[in-house]
Amino acid sequence: MTRSVLPASLDALKLRAELAAVLAQDGWSSPAARQAGLGRVKASLDRFREQAFARLSGQGGGAAAAQTLADGMSVCLHALFDSMASSDPEGSAGVALCALGGFGAGELAPSSDVDLLLIKPDGENPKTDAFLQQVLYALWDLKIDVGGGACRSIDETLDLTREDASERTALLSLKHLAGDEMQTQSLALRFREEVVAGDLQGFVEAKLRERDARIEKAGRSRYTVEPHLKSGKGGLRDLQLMRWLAQFLYGADAFERWVGTRLLSVEDVDKYVAADDFFWTVRFHLHELSGGKDEKLAFDLQPEIAARMGFEDGESESGVERFMRRYFRTAMDVGALTRLVCAKLEADAWKSKPKGLARFLPPSMEADEEADVAEFIVRDGRLDFAHATQIREEPVRIMRFFHVAASRRLDMHPEAVARIGRTLHFIDDDFRRDPRAARAFFAVLLDAPAPMAVLRMMTEAGVLGRYIPEFGDIVARTQFNMYHRYTVDEHTLQALGFLREIEDGLHPEEHPLSTRITPLIQNRRALHLAVLLHDTGKGAGDQCVEGALRALTACERLGLGHQESELVAWLIRSHLLLSDTAQRRDLSDPRTVADFAAAMGSLERLRLLTVLTVVDIRAVGPGVWNGWKAQLIRDLYAATETVLATDGDALEAARQGLADKAQAERDRIRPRLERLNPDFAAWWVAELPDTYWVSFGPEDRFRHAAFVRHAWEKGETTSAGVRVDRRRSATEVMIWSPDRNRVFADLVAAFAEMGADVVGATINTTVSGQVFDVFYIQDAAGQPYGQQDELRRQALVAYLREVATGDLAVRRRGGGPLARRDAAFRVTPAVTLSNEIAENATVIEASGRDRPGLLADLADVLADEGVALTSAQIDGYGERATDVFYVTHNGKKLEDETITERIKTGLLAVFSEGETAFDEKAAQRGIARAKASVLR
Repeated sequence: MTRSVLPASLDALKLRAELAAVLAQDGWSSPAARQAGLGRVKASLDRFREQAFARLSGQGGGAAAAQTLADGMSVCLHALFDSMASSDPEGSAGVALCALGGFGAGELAPSSDVDLLLIKPDGENPKTDAFLQQVLYALWDLKIDVGGGACRSIDETLDLTREDASERTALLSLKHLAGDEMQTQSLALRFREEVVAGDLQGFVEAKLRERDARIEKAGRSRYTVEPHLKSGKGGLRDLQLMRWLAQFLYGADAFERWVGTRLLSVEDVDKYVAADDFFWTVRFHLHELSGGKDEKLAFDLQPEIAARMGFEDGESESGVERFMRRYFRTAMDVGALTRLVCAKLEADAWKSKPKGLARFLPPSMEADEEADVAEFIVRDGRLDFAHATQIREEPVRIMRFFHVAASRRLDMHPEAVARIGRTLHFIDDDFRRDPRAARAFFAVLLDAPAPMAVLRMMTEAGVLGRYIPEFGDIVARTQFNMYHRYTVDEHTLQALGFLREIEDGLHPEEHPLSTRITPLIQNRRALHLAVLLHDTGKGAGDQCVEGALRALTACERLGLGHQESELVAWLIRSHLLLSDTAQRRDLSDPRTVADFAAAMGSLERLRLLTVLTVVDIRAVGPGVWNGWKAQLIRDLYAATETVLATDGDALEAARQGLADKAQAERDRIRPRLERLNPDFAAWWVAELPDTYWVSFGPEDRFRHAAFVRHAWEKGETTSAGVRVDRRRSATEVMIWSPDRNRVFADLVAAFAEMGADVVGATINTTVSGQVFDVFYIQDAAGQPYGQQDELRRQALVAYLREVATGDLAVRRRGGGPLARRDAAFRVTPAVTLSNEIAENATVIEASGRDRPGLLADLADVLADEGVALTSAQIDGYGERATDVFYVTHNGKKLEDETITERIKTGLLAVFSEGETAFDEKAAQRGIARAKASVLR
């Protein structure tokens, strides 16, 4: 049996000497000697781990650390195997220990699996099996997570690689560690000749299919704010895949050859090396902090990793946001390199050609490869420049290139995109003011069949951010909060994608209002520009004001007239107004509708802002848009449309409109109720205020009346009812009870105790002193509470009925258990009180960290001061809750400054107590915390 000799080192010599010393007398058969020997190996592994972490320095050193750890693991495994083989020469005969995968390539992360293969000779041999078992037991006792193939013969290994592309990939990096080197050489040779050589293209296709499946599982967008470092799009695995394919197909000098043939530039290779080093640095910190092989950059780990890597707070970005921007820019670089490598594989016929932009088009639209492409050419099914000097001769061709690709539905050749990336310096002030560039740009924005796909390619190539610097400021920008799911630029592009889908009529059921009003919009270009630029003010103070100012500059440069530019700026300055009004204001209050209508000024602006608001919310992330928000927006739109259609004073029009609607609804429902019980009908329509009659639809009102009539006819003063309201994506809960102090606080505490989140509440006090409250509740997943569990809903009803009477005390939940993700954020609370917003109530807006039982604790503060609730709007943005209360004191607005100050102090204390508890718990669990960014 031959022995391989790894490069000698002091650590290797020391470990071998230590093993020889402790095993000299009894060998590995002695439990005491075995334990001592494994202890020496463990100590050596720990030293190598310390050396690896010592290689980390600020934002780099990760690649060197990964190699150091891999080398150290190789030294220890080599010494261990040789020592055990010396004790059992017969059992170890013909056995080879090999490294595979990333470990075989000389890379290892602190908590990763160690991909190993123990090659065994053909045939059954009990002594060989016993030796292999002893080796595996030793590895397990060392807590080395053995990945790869464990123990197989050469034939078994080759059979497996023929069936599994991932096994073939692992074997590409086969490296001999110890034992019979002839076995390793034989496996490598037969793998090349019998498995790889017969189906090179099939192997490449299988690897790329494997990549697609991996990315689909991890999340297709590379811009999700908690990315998967290893498997996500543009992550570490993509870098490794490029290297594997390049070396496999073209040899160890593939990258040098590609630079020589100008497929890659030296700068491209620099980007590859920098990305590899950066990702490995992040991965080392990630494994250490998570205590395992977690590859997800979760919120609770991001602040500490950012701090360790030296990312400090800046004027407009926190350290953690700067760190994540670096991450996403790196992922963009990896994406560009991946496209170039895939283009090379296509050119050399190692992979089939993609469908290009057709992937993003409706099924009826196919890529038009026969179309006239003007001054460009179609190469390998993709649009390319006709010759290398075209951009230098006429820089505006950069923009025309994207226009032609979009209009002809052609994918762009990666070499052409790379050439554009190397000539971005031609996009200067003259280029930005060139009317020809503007025409091409607007053709993409307004007329392209798949604008989101083309604009994303423009962004990743660096063109869009260079052409519109205001947009460039938000490329790869993150917001450290749990509300936004994507980077700011990706959110913007998704919003543009939703806008086009609504324009094309693809969402008539989910977005009936937007689908109806979008064709009526006269200023379509202003709308699309407003969506593109609506978040460009983030990180620069008041994002709405700053964004509007930046939009004016951009519009002037693009050649828009003054009126259209002002409209774009107004949309951006107002782009949060509609959602804030719909979700945080009482829509039955005349002043709410009047003020909003005055801010709109025209039906055209109302339509524009409505569509902008819808696509903005839709693009925040999955699950953020729901039927509850949709209904609020529709209600506000309808009320505002009525006011805008009348002449005269807006407030008076709103009052009259709401009063007329309330009376009309009373008149509409009364005949239906009289057919059931005339006495109840007469009583019920006079019992509730106008605000109730304008807050619900006809079927809602009839259902409410049936619920109360049932209790009224039985003489019950307290009742509760529940139903799933799929239109609002919530469960509706109706409460009929005598009015008393703290009834609202007790009810919301009961909801919290039962695991229900209140997302809306309408509070009504009747003429006879009863309360008729309607709550909308969801579960923790944002779905209607108990939608599939009738028993759970009925248990809630029974509990609420007892709570409403005041006879049953409700347990307050307090701060609740600490979740690591929640603990990562410091949420600054804020409380405001205003007597100007509502007509007949003081409006209190309280914002701070969300937690179970929060609404009840806030309501307790109000109850302690004896104020009466007339309405409540409950909203949430990730880790932050914003609850709005309409209150009165002795039937009037709050005027007593002593009371208002106590209320403000009490509400802030509720938030502050919770934040202090999170500080203490986070410190106990070693969780780094960072200030959550401004949510909106």
